[in-house]
Amino acid sequence: MNGLSRIDERGLQSLVEAFYARVRADAELGPIFNDAVLDWPEHLKKLTAFWSSVMLASGRYKGQPVAAHQRHMARISPELFDRWLLLWRQATDEMMAANAAAALQAKAAQIAESLQLAMFFRLSRDPVPDEDRQEGKARHG
Repeated sequence: MNGLSRIDERGLQSLVEAFYARVRADAELGPIFNDAVLDWPEHLKKLTAFWSSVMLASGRYKGQPVAAHQRHMARISPELFDRWLLLWRQATDEMMAANAAAALQAKAAQIAESLQLAMFFRLSRDPVPDEDRQEGKARHG
């Protein structure tokens, strides 16, 4: 493994750019992301700032990830989070040393779980019924 052994700004930028190139080309995720993102260079900067804040405590990210994902809820399913995590694992394994990849993968899994809880589960922890998701699709689709 010739990847970066420690996580830094430059490494995160390279990772985010390479990873989202994969996402954009992915048959399942690509259409959703490509429809949602109007300015990819700006979005990649925002995503790099997000990962910098998460992994380096830089405080650079100022967005609201739950709200950003909820805007696209009609097109997002829990299975797509699994697909995203698979591609993230592949990219981090290829681009980062094992310890850095493991840290990035663990943090991504935590974030994915938090987003899914916010998007798909009510306080009672019951899943949002399919008919509620379909209504959202009709309102936002």
